[in-house]
Formats: sequence, C-alpha cells, structure tokens
Amino acid sequence: MDDERPLFILAGNGPYANRGCEAIVRGTTKILRAYFQNPKFVCLSHFQNDEQFRKQGEQEIDDAITHLASQKLPRENVLQYLWKPTLWKRIYQYYFNRDSYYSWIYREMIPYITPATAILSVGGDNYSLDYGIPVSFNAFDDLILAHKKPLAIWGASIGPFNAMPDYERYMSDHLQGITGIFARESATYEYLKSLGVTRNVYPVADPAFLMDPVKPAGIEEEISFEEDAVGLNLSPLMAKYVTEGNLEAWVKIAASTISKVAETTEMPVYLIPHVTIPQSDDYAFMKRAFSLIQGKSKNIILVSPKYTAAETKWIICQMSLFAGARTHATIAALSSGVPTLSFAYSIKAQGINQDIFGHLKYCLDPANLQAETVAARIVSMLDVNARIRNRLEARIPEVQKSAMCAGSTLKQIVTENMNA
Repeated sequence: MDDERPLFILAGNGPYANRGCEAIVRGTTKILRAYFQNPKFVCLSHFQNDEQFRKQGEQEIDDAITHLASQKLPRENVLQYLWKPTLWKRIYQYYFNRDSYYSWIYREMIPYITPATAILSVGGDNYSLDYGIPVSFNAFDDLILAHKKPLAIWGASIGPFNAMPDYERYMSDHLQGITGIFARESATYEYLKSLGVTRNVYPVADPAFLMDPVKPAGIEEEISFEEDAVGLNLSPLMAKYVTEGNLEAWVKIAASTISKVAETTEMPVYLIPHVTIPQSDDYAFMKRAFSLIQGKSKNIILVSPKYTAAETKWIICQMSLFAGARTHATIAALSSGVPTLSFAYSIKAQGINQDIFGHLKYCLDPANLQAETVAARIVSMLDVNARIRNRLEARIPEVQKSAMCAGSTLKQIVTENMNA
C-alpha cells in the first residue's frame, strides 16, 4: 500500500532557481532510493513568492516529490497588510511567542511529521552566519525533536560561529541534541570536534556529487560549444566579500576579470549562472558585467538561466576548466572531473577542496579576487589540466561513495529509533 512507503521530509531548502538546492534534492532522493524501498518525499522549502512555489510544483519531474512552502511575514510589502489582524498576530508571536510563530512558519509540514520516517534539514550552509543568525533553523530543529522524530542535518557545512561567542556556546549545546549531523567536508567535522560535538557527527560528502547531468534538449541549436573553453560563475553575493558590499565596484571587477580571462587564455569563456533568485541573480549580475565589455572581447558567451540543475551540470561538463563562486556550481564541475577553481569565501569551499585534493591551491580567497590574479591562476591550472583530471578521476568515485554511504547511516539511525 502507498501508506506503507517510507516518507522523508526534506526541509530548509530554497527554490530550484538556486540550482544548488535542486542538486541537493536530486542527490538526496538518489541516496534514499538506494536504501529504502520506494520512498516518497515532502520538500518544505522557503520561496520568495507564490508564483515561484507554483512554478516549481508544476515543473517537478519526480512524481514521488510533494512540494510545500513555508509561511512568511510579507516584509517587502508589510504596509499594505497593516489592516489585517492576522499580520498583527504574527508580529506579536514573533516578538512574544516564538514557538507559536515558528509553528506557523512550518505549519504546512506539521501534518507530515508523525508519519515521517525521518526529517532531513537540507540546504548545505543554513547552519552558518553567512546569511545571518540561523534562528529559524534552530526553531525548526526544536519543533522536530519535540515530536521525537529522527532529525538529520543532512550533507551540511556548519559554522563557524566564533564571531559570536555566546551563540557559539548555544550552538554547541543545540547541535548535541540533533539525532545525526552529516558533515559534508572535513572543515566542518573538525570545527564541530572543537566544540565538543562528536557523538552524533558523521563525515560524508555533499549529496549533489551524485546528481546525474542531463543534456538539454536542442542545446546544439542554442549554444555552440568549443572543444577548449573556460566556464565562469560569478555571483552578486561575492560583493560582500570582495568589495565590502559595494555591488557597483564588484561589477567592474567582474567585467575586468571576464575580459582578462578571455584575453589571457585565448579560449572561449562561458558565463554560467547557477542561482537566479530575485535577491541574488547570477545571470542578471553577469549580464551587467558582460555589458561593460561587449565589443572589447570576443568569444564570451552568456548562458541562459533557463536550464535545470542537471542541465546546467551538463553544460559545465563541456568545459576544459571551470571557475566558480557558487559552491554547488563547483561541485557540478568537480563531480564531472572538470578542473575547478573555487572562489572560496567560506568554510565549505575550503573543506571540499581539502578533502578532494589535500590542499587549497585551487581555491582563491576573495581578498585576491582581481582580474590578473584570477587569469594567472586559471592559466597555471590549464598547464596541469591533465594532472588535475587524473586526480579527480581517482578521487571523485570515493567522494560519491561517501555521499551514498550517508543513506546506510541514516537507515541505521531510523532502525534504532523504531526499536527504541
């Protein structure tokens, strides 16, 4: 019977317009299908608007997935809702009854908690300070644990929180209460160890390493791929780390970088977006940068934002070398055996590179993100392209095995919970 199928809640992701979020889902469902018979999935995600949620549900290609949306206060247009009593109720809850407020945020998911086999907190880097203090994810954890269900922080990078010592102490206690923490790279594992969080931590790899590339239908009619080409992914998010938040200054640096890479390598350069949500749109950002150099550099191609995560991975596969800011864009490249330069602004890129290569030579700190430096690093990597590809050919199967083994550990946790 359908009711007997194991049910997994995948919560905490953004929309598929962030290809990394979709890649996590595709890799995770592949893992769980290998260890649980005919599972079904509920994806509770954070959407920016109702249209984004509707579109994702309609375009879902996996009929075992049901999409739900978290609730949210309409902060961007709160003034037009001031007349609604429900708005004032949410504001009151936010300031004076947080448990009730977060139960409201996750209310669409609550009926699925009791029948769920396990709940996976997905998203990759939600438990960090990269996007502010993750209070909503802490509240999500508390909500699930109150239902006494197995909770896994799944394929994640965590921290560091040392910029906020009080919060770091809180997180040390909080994380020890999680059923299982599946750390996707060694930097997270070591950081958690330094906090004394070890009993429930399992080293794995990001589930996105397992997503299969899919060739877009009719791609040959839209893009002509050269045999030797460089892929670039630059994001508006990097302004925070490169120019202290000055987006205009970062656009100019990005334009100079694109032009310098094309000039220095004498290879076609493909600008490949990976996140295209309204607040942080790689395509819009690279289009602005591209507009500053049109006519000055040839063989620069801006790739359409219409492709799915798997299709974007196929496009990345065609590159001789890839350099990217978005973590899951670099994972798409690395898992395809493409030599990859990571613009590493956080623990995640450094940890992933350390685990694969044993060093950080193929990471570039934001402080060094200037056109000449990027171009020189790309040229140096192209000079040893074959050696890097050999390393990836040897290591990626091991990384993918590590990602897949997360399912075995989760099955053991679920079994122990059922027998408790």
